[in-house]
Amino acid sequence: MFTKKTETTGSGAPSAAKPGSTTAPANKPAGTSAAASTQAAPKPKPAPSMLSSDLTVTGNLVTSGDIQIEGTVVGDIRAHLLTVGETATVKGECVADDVVVNGHVAGCVRGIKVRLTASARVKGDIIHKTIAIESGAHFEGSVKREDDPLSGAKNKTGKS
Repeated sequence: MFTKKTETTGSGAPSAAKPGSTTAPANKPAGTSAAASTQAAPKPKPAPSMLSSDLTVTGNLVTSGDIQIEGTVVGDIRAHLLTVGETATVKGECVADDVVVNGHVAGCVRGIKVRLTASARVKGDIIHKTIAIESGAHFEGSVKREDDPLSGAKNKTGKS
């Protein structure tokens, strides 16, 4: 029922074929590797960028990934996912697909999903598609729902 087949290599020496293994076709040009013909594995998602509690940044931060702020930022922040930690203070506009505020923000917050936790302190306008404000959060400003809240954000040069 099960038999072990023997194949010959290019040198004429026999080699045992392992079950489930594949051999390169005989008409494949020399110098090409099997790895080159296979699809590249997807890149792993990078870890979020972190700004620790002892760090103060003056200037704008822009990333296409995730960022977690624990220190102080004086400037605008643009990211995919922005988390403002409990020890963080941001003085500037926060723009991200998802914004989670646990600390202090003085400036406009724009996001598709915006969440203010119980420890959040926000002084500025919030423009969102969906919003969640936990009991205990402090918020001073206006709230406006828009289908595309990121469209009105300042660009990198600071102009609307």
